[in-house]
Formats: sequence, structure tokens, C-alpha cells
Amino acid sequence: MLELAARLRGLSRDSLAAALHSREFEPSGVRDLFDLAEAVLTPDSVDHAVGRLDRRHLAVLAAAVELVADGDTTAEAVRDELVRHAASAELSDAAGELLDELSSLMLLVRIGDRVHVPAAVIARVAPRLGAELPTVAELATPAPPVLVSGDDVDRTLIDRRAAETAYATVAATAEVLAALGTQPARELAKGGLALPDSKRLAEASGIPLDALPRLFHRADEAGLVVREGAYWLESERGAEWSLESTSGRWRRLAECWRDRIPEALRELVARRSESLTASTLGDDVRWFYPAGGRWIDEGLERLIGEAEALGLAVAGEPAPTALLVLAGDLDQAAARLAAYFPAQVQQVYLQHDLSIVSPGPLEPTLDARLRGFADVEGRDLASTYRVSAASVNRGLAAGETAQSILEFLGGLSLTGIPQPLAYLVGEAAARFGSLRVSLADPADAPARACVRSDDEQLVRTLAVDQSLVSIGLRQAGPHRLLSRFAPEVVFWALSDARYPVAAEDASGEIIRLSRHHLASVPEPAPKADPIETLLDVVLAEGEDGATEQAWLARQLEAAARSKETLTVTVRMPGGDTADYLLAPASVANGRLRARDRKADIERTLPLSAIAAVSPAPAEA
Repeated sequence: MLELAARLRGLSRDSLAAALHSREFEPSGVRDLFDLAEAVLTPDSVDHAVGRLDRRHLAVLAAAVELVADGDTTAEAVRDELVRHAASAELSDAAGELLDELSSLMLLVRIGDRVHVPAAVIARVAPRLGAELPTVAELATPAPPVLVSGDDVDRTLIDRRAAETAYATVAATAEVLAALGTQPARELAKGGLALPDSKRLAEASGIPLDALPRLFHRADEAGLVVREGAYWLESERGAEWSLESTSGRWRRLAECWRDRIPEALRELVARRSESLTASTLGDDVRWFYPAGGRWIDEGLERLIGEAEALGLAVAGEPAPTALLVLAGDLDQAAARLAAYFPAQVQQVYLQHDLSIVSPGPLEPTLDARLRGFADVEGRDLASTYRVSAASVNRGLAAGETAQSILEFLGGLSLTGIPQPLAYLVGEAAARFGSLRVSLADPADAPARACVRSDDEQLVRTLAVDQSLVSIGLRQAGPHRLLSRFAPEVVFWALSDARYPVAAEDASGEIIRLSRHHLASVPEPAPKADPIETLLDVVLAEGEDGATEQAWLARQLEAAARSKETLTVTVRMPGGDTADYLLAPASVANGRLRARDRKADIERTLPLSAIAAVSPAPAEA
């Protein structure tokens, strides 16, 4: 620990921050560099760092551990040890560079040619060599050659299957966003979506109920949905995504998938080309990261398991597009899949039964507008919509007019506008506004919304309609009803019950309402970097006790805690120095009390007389 503390002391703030960012440790209780050295040498912290070493780094560390035992070694000795174990020239020649990188990870200390491995690292590595971990000889073995596949697999078949799955995932995700735009989904206190909302979203997207959580999680990761309080809504980013082409939508999901995979695994996949399979990739990964453990298994699960839904794997095996995505070539990957996506269409068939049939996936902006005044009945490669008085009323409430609806349908239709459809739109527009909702007069408190109509019979019907009991309408005259709910809530309840309702302001002018509420993706609040905060404390402590005597005292205190033996250099009265092999017991009142290992006596020395301390030689 003393060597590591000294190493930390010699680093610049930037270098120290970089070193700490590469490690996992518990910062609480760290007050100085000694505490910091102790924190990064805990078993969990060492295991975390060792588990992320690739085979080359682990081979060099293992060689150093075997050579060091209880003492130090040299970079040259580590290189010779690798050569002795038949390491490749590439590995042995890189030993010095790899030692420097291990030193930057705080797994050992290298000063010039001298190499020191902390006892805590030796304790976590040495017993595992030849058991959980390969031996030094095995670690030094060159990488197995990458075999070039000689099969004649038709890659177009794989691409077609991948594109089919990818398209289905993108389409299902879009339907989930559309359903959230109509009605948010509630999050349970214990986590997960409420069952009624889960069933609604699964039905809307056409996927099994048990497949919804993963699809929803994927949309969350991509920022397409946002939670506000207890409810999930479509985000502004999700609304933009919904208007993109299918390949653009897929690209966003694939990019998010890629970003969640450890960079080390991404680079490793580049070794494989046409021979990439789940088994060869798994073998490669575990060969290159022999101490990987859980993080490797989780990375592979996402790499292969999650890839299936995005068309990046077929039947559990990586597809050619996976290599492109992992290499960062998302545009080429999207283009490769898009070649097998169903072609989007811009025109539809309008039927006399008020249905609308799209012969293929409707272009997203056209689909979004059509949904404003028509309900989706079936979603597949050919989609079906249906126009009703209620759906037209919904469009009118959002700002459409009879003329704008008919003009849009006229430009969209391959068959003209059937008379029944034109009649329905005109009749709905004529009735629109015969029932109006506004903010209640303060004199009507506690009522918050007022519903009015010139049609007395319609008002009486509303008062006794059992489907509206949830909004508690109370008749307050032949033409008025009151409700304790907000006008927007009352408006949508009446709209869902298929009444020709409009919203109005205080002056009686119709105002446009849209149920499609988008949530902004919140900007992440700037967080203080815990490493920088820690360094403020540690380095400030170093400045407050800036004398060499304070540094010596902390070294001796740390050695006393860990029961280490040190070589203590003492200034003698005549100006000479003498080395003592001491086991510090305590430091107090400016004096060191320690056991002299050679003389087997207790010594007490003033700190001012101590010139330096260093680890005891190995034979001690």
C-alpha cells in the first residue's frame, strides 16, 4: 500500500483522475492518499479491475505476480518470464508498455525498471492461477487463428429474415408510441406497467403480452418514451422518431443497442468476419477476457440475445448487419436491411363501408395525419383504418375541417372519395360544436367544467348516460350540466362516448384540443463528478499537511495498521544515515514507536530524525 500511495502522490491531478475513473471503489471515508490506496486495494476493487483485463495484460500481471512473491521484480525479468513461457515476440516485446498500462490501472507500481505488485493484488491473483484463471504459460499462448468460413450460406436469406424481424420490431414500437399518445400508461409503485395498460399496448402493437416489457425498455433506452410522475408518455424525441422512415427508425434503435455494449466487446467482434457465430464469438470473448465473469456474460446476452429483435441476429446467430453496426457503420447497416423492408406507399383505397385500406406501409407523415380522424383497425404489411363520426369529431377538435379532411383524402385516394364517406364527414362537421365544454363560472364552484347545448334532449340524455357516470355530470338547467372535473377531462370523456363535442373559451370561440400530449426528455442535471470531489478532499489534505514529516507520519501509520515491515533511514548526529528494519507500532506526539526486526528490541525515534522510508527487502 505504501508503494501505491507514493505512486499516487507523484501523479498529476489529471493523471490521478484518469486512474481512478478506471477503477471501482468505495470513496466514502477516503481522506488522503493512504486511504485512497487502501480503497483501491480492497478485494472487490482488485477483482473488478482484474476482471476487465484482456489476456495480454493479464499475462503480464500474472508473470509479475509469480516473480514478485513477497518482494519486487524488474520489467526485464517480467519480459524474460514471458519468453520462458513461449510467449510470442509481440507479447514479450510489449511487456514494458503493458506494465505501464497496469501501473496506470493501479494494479502494480512501476518506477523505472523496478516493478512492485501490492500484496493485496498478489492475494487476489496468485491463488487463482491454474484454477479459476489460466496459468502464465496458458495466458502467454498466442491467439487462435480466425478461420475463414467455407460454407455456401446464402447471406440474402439471412438478410431477409433479419429485415422481417427488424421491421416487425420497429412497427410494434411505433404502435406503442401511438397508443401512448392517445392514453398514457401507468407505472406501478413496485415497478412495471399496470396490467390493463400492458394489455392495451400489447394489443395495439400486435405482440404477446410477455414480449412487451423488453420492447418498452428498448423504447425507454432510446428516449422515445418518458415517465412523468406515475405515467409514461411519448416523448418529443419519440414523436420525431415516428415521422422518420422505417430505416431511420431502425437506425436509432440499433445505435442505442450498440452504445450499451462494452467497447471491448465491439472491438473483439472485428476479428470475425464471415465466420462469426454465437459460439465462436463466445469462445473468443472468454478467451480474450479469461477473468471476465459476470460482465462478460451480461455483455454477450445483450450482444446476442437483444440483437434478435433488431435483425442483428437470426436464430441466435449474429447477422451480417451486426458486424456493420458494431463497427459503427450504421448507415450501411440500415441500407442493407432497408433493401428488404416493405416499400412504403403514399396512396390508399377508400371503401364505401367507410374503411381505408393501405396496400403497404403508409408513409409516416401521411399515417400520422390519417390517424387524426380515423381509427386503426388492422396493422400489417397492408393496414386498415376506419372513419366514424367520433373519429371525424376528434379530428375536428384538433383543428381539421370538413374541407381539409376531404382534400387530404382526395389526394391520398386511388379510388376517389365514396359518397358515404363524404356524407359522413359533412354531417359530422355540421354537428360539431352542438355540444360545448368550457371552464365553469366561479359562481358554480366547486364545479370546474360546464357543458352546454341548445338541444335540451341532448342535455337530458347526457345527464342519464351511464357511460359518463365517472365525470359526475349534474344538470343545472335545460341547457347546462356541470362537472367537478377539468374541462379537458370532460371533453375527452364526451368524445370517447361519441358525442359531437367541442371545447370553447370564455368568449364562446371554439378552441382546438389534442389528446396527444408529448413529454420533453429532461436534460440530465449536471452531476458533480465524484472523482473530482474526492480529489478536492485528498489533494487539499495533502496541501494542509504539506511537510515531508507529515507524509512520513502517514506512511508509518499506514504500515502500523497493515503490520508491514519497513526500511527506515535515520539521520545520525554526525550527518550520516543508518537504515533500520522496523515494524511500526504507533505514531504519536511526533515520535515513532517500532520493533527493530534485526536487533529484536523496541525503538522510539523522533519523526524529525527520519530521512525516508521504503518497503523492506523481500528476504526480510
